[in-house]
Amino acid sequence: MTAWKTNNRIFSCLIALWVAPATLMDVRAQQPSPLPDPVSMPEFNLESERKSIWENGIGEGFRPEAQSISLSAGATYGFAAFGAREAHDLALVSLTYGHMLGHVLGEGHWYRGNLEFRLELFTGAQFSPRSEWLVGLTPHLRYNFATGTRWIPFLDGGAGVTATGIGPPDLSGTFEFNLQAGVGVQWFLKENVALSLEARYVHWSCAGLSKPNLGLNGVTGMLGLTFFF
Repeated sequence: MTAWKTNNRIFSCLIALWVAPATLMDVRAQQPSPLPDPVSMPEFNLESERKSIWENGIGEGFRPEAQSISLSAGATYGFAAFGAREAHDLALVSLTYGHMLGHVLGEGHWYRGNLEFRLELFTGAQFSPRSEWLVGLTPHLRYNFATGTRWIPFLDGGAGVTATGIGPPDLSGTFEFNLQAGVGVQWFLKENVALSLEARYVHWSCAGLSKPNLGLNGVTGMLGLTFFF
């Protein structure tokens, strides 16, 4: 009997030694793991701050990286002059991309301002003396005066190419050159949105490549809306 009790106690101790580590491991598994120390993450501003198109506020001259897109519409009042036999009246629309060519020029002078390169794609139709079509591409060089106000006057000149159905007696064929020179003003509704009004002298001819080459002459008025970025 004594031997049996001794064996029973030994057996109980062995079971206890086997169960205790498993129980301890189970209790540890049920305990929540400690939270990691908070790590400060860098804050990113998803909305990048838009740079101003101006050097020092509206009207104080454009930054050299300022660009623009303009949509304009207008008409040309034609006149028979400089050898032309007919007055050609046109309706026009244009889309123009602009890019400033550097920092403000002429600091401290009345002519302070920016040079701007512009590339104009235009199309339209002659409605007098007869209906014809035209489309053209003209690079321009514009000088924008820095007035310190929302009113920015400018001088503009350009030379490009035109395809048109207008023919004799003043033009000779589909391919023609165009020359333009004008003045205008922009009124800024917002920091980067402006209305523009301009008047241009325009001339179309083929530079003597074919005959006749009397030319088309007129004064164009354009009203536009420009978005700067």
